[in-house]
Amino acid sequence: MTTVDIQSRIAAQNQLAATQKAAAAAGPLPGAPGKPQVSFAQSLAEASARQGITFSGHAQTRLASRQINLTEEDLSKLSGALDKAAAKGARSSLILMDSNQTGRVGLVVSVPNRTVITAVDTQCLKENIFTNIDSAMLV
Repeated sequence: MTTVDIQSRIAAQNQLAATQKAAAAAGPLPGAPGKPQVSFAQSLAEASARQGITFSGHAQTRLASRQINLTEEDLSKLSGALDKAAAKGARSSLILMDSNQTGRVGLVVSVPNRTVITAVDTQCLKENIFTNIDSAMLV
């Protein structure tokens, strides 16, 4: 594991801890007594941490701006795809996935780092060119 890998994992863990601490400090949602406020970003961070997947800041921005909501099932599919890509020696891959909530989603991932670099929705997939990838998967 390289220094960059270790630093990115530490940064992701620190970000997750900060998000959890901020959510706990925010308190419950209005109209939902006793339930802590949970944002999509926090839910994504927690679910992806369980799958061993990190999302770059760019990917998080794209997910939010394109209203791409990945479910726990989607993250499980993505994790399996990353495992298969790693077994084949892929380094940077385009993963095309059907999401139950969002429809078709394209994710460019760094396979060794298990990091999503960017995300595109169905409309952005049309007539788009993906560069700097060495593999593609349909899941």
